[in-house]
Amino acid sequence: MNLTAANQLTILRMLLVPAFVILLLYGYRGWALVAFFAAGLTDMFDGLAARLTGEKTTLGAWLDPMADKLLLVSMFVMLTLPDIGSVNRLPLWFTVLVISRDVAIVATVAVVNLAIGHRTFRPSMYGKVATALFIVTGIAALYFNYLEQRSSLVQGLIYASTVITFVSAADYAVRVIRMPHQTGGGPSSTSAP
Repeated sequence: MNLTAANQLTILRMLLVPAFVILLLYGYRGWALVAFFAAGLTDMFDGLAARLTGEKTTLGAWLDPMADKLLLVSMFVMLTLPDIGSVNRLPLWFTVLVISRDVAIVATVAVVNLAIGHRTFRPSMYGKVATALFIVTGIAALYFNYLEQRSSLVQGLIYASTVITFVSAADYAVRVIRMPHQTGGGPSSTSAP
């Protein structure tokens, strides 16, 4: 199998997740921040690389949302844990909300594909904004935890992320309701919102 540059970046993101988790578990907050930041950069550059080279692949359509969810769920869980989240811990309600949305998306994609047939769920603008905002929230929390300073910026990002979570979920629901009127085909992507 010939891996494109974009796919290699996506795989690198997946490999950085366990490094991030282990570094944070053992108290290396600075290195954990570097690992998470690097993973966030690969999320930005893999899509850019695929568009610039015209090498969009089926493998990439499946790997990219998987890598995003793996990175974000790991970040949310780690920064919610009492002994690891430090002074800028993510609230449990926030983590439950975001993970529940992702579970609902994956479950809906599975049900739609089983009941109706293959449908393509392309990433929406709201979904892309949500992912970017989640990554920025994680970077900010990790940075201020490294400094051991409570930050109102992190709190603001949490509330902004909450809003975009609801907006992207509503957009996704509307798209699913309209789905039976569309024709299918292609890989389903669970990165929609």
